Amino acid sequence: MEDRFVTFRMEKAKHIALVAHDGKKKEMVDWCDRNKEILKSHFLCGTGTTARLISEKTGLPVKGYNSGPLGGDQQIGAKIVEGQIDFMVFLWDPLEAQPHDPDVKALLRIAVVYDIPVANNLATADFMLHSEYMSGTYDRRVENFNRTVQERVEKMKE
Repeated sequence: MEDRFVTFRMEKAKHIALVAHDGKKKEMVDWCDRNKEILKSHFLCGTGTTARLISEKTGLPVKGYNSGPLGGDQQIGAKIVEGQIDFMVFLWDPLEAQPHDPDVKALLRIAVVYDIPVANNLATADFMLHSEYMSGTYDRRVENFNRTVQERVEKMKE
């Protein structure tokens, strides 16, 4: 039964993805600035403009990917699949339609598939950042999808 799951270990220094739609970028920058003493101990990455703004306004090093509409959401999704993102703060704007909405949904979907914590608002981001798990390791169990697919193929052969 254990091989039904794959374990991903979050180390003490977390890999945190920071994503914010245009209407939420200021909130994200301000949140990062308020929490920079905690965030400076972790590896930060984000989509294009968000990463640049955080870095410029707070002095925190943030690895920038492409902007969301130019594939940044997908780049972060790929890092989640590779086990290189431990959690994500994604401040999306519920009152503004996004031209790259399918990419946004794909990113949120992959975060759920790989069981990474996701904050979509500042209250949740605060709870995550101030959790007892931030200062230690944490093992998350993810369904072994290779096994699941293999079992489905075997059932189809019957």
